[in-house]
Amino acid sequence: EPASVENPAAVLIPIVMGPRPGVLLTLRPEEMSLHAGQICFPGGRYQLEDRDFLQTALRETEEETGISRDEREVAGFLDPYKTVTGYTVIPVVGLLRGAFTLIPNRKEVDEIFEAPLSHLLEPANHERRSMEREGKVREFYAIRFEERLIWGATAAMIVNFSKRLSDT
Repeated sequence: EPASVENPAAVLIPIVMGPRPGVLLTLRPEEMSLHAGQICFPGGRYQLEDRDFLQTALRETEEETGISRDEREVAGFLDPYKTVTGYTVIPVVGLLRGAFTLIPNRKEVDEIFEAPLSHLLEPANHERRSMEREGKVREFYAIRFEERLIWGATAAMIVNFSKRLSDT
């Protein structure tokens, strides 16, 4: 229930179904005030007109990527993730089957790219890193894919997804 959560937000983990499933990720523009240049799942803050976290994830995905709410099937939800900025993010796993059209919102998305699901979920690709910020050492996950580095909340949600699948 979004109303019971501090700073509610949701993201969609869009899995492109096929012989070798992939995950769509977005690269944020360098000019953005928040998360500039970071790789993320499409998503954002819960808004009052959203019925629930699913609506938030689908609305934000449509706004950022052009993927219509009708072009995906919901597979389920992952554990909530609390960000260092105080948001509680609910990851929604969505399946994309067949053709869909990507129309990046250039204000929020520089690029949309696909990474192999098998690469992202492989525990050997989940690095633990740390950095000092404002006098505190923060630990985080990072996943390298080609020349890209997926880190922070996005990488943590991928690691959570991988662990959830290995527990079943």
